[in-house]
Amino acid sequence: MTNAPSSAFSSAAGYRRTARTIAAAELPDRAQALLEHGHRLALVAGHDDGDALRAVYLFTATGPERRVELHVRLDPADPRVPSLAGLSFAAGRFEREMRDLFGIVPTDHPLPRRLVRHFHWPAGWYPMLSAAGDPPEFGDVDGPYPFRTVEGTGVYEIPVGPVHAGMIEPGHFRFSVVGETILNLKARLWFVHKGLEKLFQGRRPELAIELAERVSGDTAVGHSLAFCQAVEDACGIPLPQDALRLRAMLLELERLYNHVTDLGALCNDVGHSLLNTHAQRVREQLLRINDDVTGHRLLRGAIRPGGAGVRTLPDLDQLAAIGADVAEIVDLALSNTVVADRFTGTAILTTAQASDLGTLGYVARASGLAVDARHDHPFLDGDFPRVEHARTDGDVLARFLVRAEEIAQSIGVITYLAGELAGRTGPFTSSVDRPGGVTRSGVGIVEGWRGTIVHRVEITTDGTLSRVKIVDPSFFNWPALPVALADTIVPDFPLTNKSFNLSYAGNDL
Repeated sequence: MTNAPSSAFSSAAGYRRTARTIAAAELPDRAQALLEHGHRLALVAGHDDGDALRAVYLFTATGPERRVELHVRLDPADPRVPSLAGLSFAAGRFEREMRDLFGIVPTDHPLPRRLVRHFHWPAGWYPMLSAAGDPPEFGDVDGPYPFRTVEGTGVYEIPVGPVHAGMIEPGHFRFSVVGETILNLKARLWFVHKGLEKLFQGRRPELAIELAERVSGDTAVGHSLAFCQAVEDACGIPLPQDALRLRAMLLELERLYNHVTDLGALCNDVGHSLLNTHAQRVREQLLRINDDVTGHRLLRGAIRPGGAGVRTLPDLDQLAAIGADVAEIVDLALSNTVVADRFTGTAILTTAQASDLGTLGYVARASGLAVDARHDHPFLDGDFPRVEHARTDGDVLARFLVRAEEIAQSIGVITYLAGELAGRTGPFTSSVDRPGGVTRSGVGIVEGWRGTIVHRVEITTDGTLSRVKIVDPSFFNWPALPVALADTIVPDFPLTNKSFNLSYAGNDL
């Protein structure tokens, strides 16, 4: 079959979003033009449309906000797209993921090795295809993962994981070192592939929200909100301002308890366990506030397609006291010379490196990038308090301080929103009736506590989900960890890893 011409489809597709169907050969030039005009590649998704495969590329930009989709229809007998890896580092990883799950081949990819594909999956089995069927029996081993070999006098390897002590999820880290100095680190993830995106298929959106809340357990609000935004974009559902205010408040409550947890854990990794104990005490207070507000310690159940509602608003006096408590913990940490010395200058991710890799969230902001979906893709109208960042050093200390600053800022935002709500707790809802007749798509973009989360959905004429593509910020940020660790020492790894605190589950869907 031949690719559809450019004129086949070009129209408004949703909130500030346009979509264009193009030929595969047009993709590199179109993508380069968008990137040169300030867009970033936010998502790449494979689709099985039955008679054809399709690749969807979502580009986003700010000032003004705009979203552009490029759709490429492909021959299912030989699905190929030109690789964009030379234009965008993230594109290369999206392409490898799409090849492993859909069999769509990125031609001329500079690193055409598997990414998601487990070594025991049978050759030629692509689980996201509609004809893939149930998971087959394990096949022949696909060979060892091709780690880079570093050779030279005194060079040796330290393998860590994938099974770790404690509750940490599985990940394999291969260090090439001389003495204690790290020459190269390769992180091999994707040991917890759950087929989550396929589990959404065939479900009605209101019955799929529990899956969204569990994409990454510590990001229930971020992922459920991005999913709901995508559904509402697809169905043209307007929301009351109070529902949006509640959602924004819940997002900041989630940021609070996770950032506080990380501050304590970072102190613990340099031997200051007493400060970690105090941070965990504060975390418990925040989890109890979450339970009071929503009935769930992890804030599940408050956000649904078309609305939001809580049991009560948070106690602002208690939050103010927590803010003072956290400020004291931060002051005690940085006044301790051991803590300050271990944080300062450790595992630097430069601004250029952070930009080239497309990092997001506090990792990006600690390296001087003003990347924040609360400002770049706002969903709340009005005089919303702006969150400012001024860190540029890109070391563990900067990532610690960005979190500390955001805790104070989040408390200020929650206080503002609670004042706007003035005792109203909802539920605030809109009709979730889905107009029939055509397949509709929607995009949701949210600044989760780790960074920008993107969901893209397609809803069929019968009102069920045919495709949900999820991008957790960890997908963008994991490659930055080995870069930051270059020329550090092996004992810096636990501290640096915690300063990034990336999700395994959100990365491997």
